[in-house]
Amino acid sequence: MSKRIGADAVAAKGWLQAHRWLILRRISQISILALFLLGPLAGIWIVKGNLNYSHTLDLLPLTDPYVALQSLVSGHLPETLGLLGVLIVLLFYFLVGGRVYCSWVCPVNMVTDTAGWLRDRLGIKGSAHLSRQTRFWILGMSFLGSALSGVVLWELINPVSMLHRGLIFGLGAAWTVVLAVFFFDLFVMSRGWCGHLCPVGAFYSLIGRRSPLRVNAAGRRDCSDCMDCFEVCPEPQVIRPALKGEGKGIGPVILAPECTNCGRCVDVCAKDVFSFGSRRNPPPEA
Repeated sequence: MSKRIGADAVAAKGWLQAHRWLILRRISQISILALFLLGPLAGIWIVKGNLNYSHTLDLLPLTDPYVALQSLVSGHLPETLGLLGVLIVLLFYFLVGGRVYCSWVCPVNMVTDTAGWLRDRLGIKGSAHLSRQTRFWILGMSFLGSALSGVVLWELINPVSMLHRGLIFGLGAAWTVVLAVFFFDLFVMSRGWCGHLCPVGAFYSLIGRRSPLRVNAAGRRDCSDCMDCFEVCPEPQVIRPALKGEGKGIGPVILAPECTNCGRCVDVCAKDVFSFGSRRNPPPEA
């Protein structure tokens, strides 16, 4: 029987420390979703709107820049408050890493992670193959389609919006898209939606390309090649350059914009190879 991924980390650090960042991510995702649902379900309007556009405490506007750009190319200029919300969101995700949205905010991540967990438990092998660049083609087509149709095209099939509506109004057509994403990741393609198809992740990776907050492998000399970090990482291709230093002068910092800063590599490493830090001033290699 094969050893469970992260078993060594649990043995070395304890269960809580070996799941610390995962737990914090779930708290973040569930808390953000709960804030949006409090208004329509309980009449407590701390946050009005959804992840596309929201107004917190009637003071802080937040606007998804991806949706705002689609609106712009479709011929609809966002209002001043909406533009301010775009700037706030752009600044935030530039600082912390654009794909933090995917791992710490997006509720669909919980759906795809559940599919991945179940896929592993059921021992489902084999997977369809698509280039990770496919999501960038879909991103481009969403802008082109919005320009040609005059509507924000992505919102017609956006699983995040569908999930939000489904939780408020109950089971219905909105759940079809969410379930399609779940079964696609479960039976068709491992990490298929977030890692290969979702244009939102592609867009936010562009925002966070130069973000200062990065995961580093400063302890890479202690790596035991257990491969657990590769198994849990939603974008495993980003790990090798920093971990193995393949090529002259390659440092221990994960610089790839596709990294979601989810912290799972930090969690599952029994040798504490990984940690969060700055792209410019990483800790010295152990």
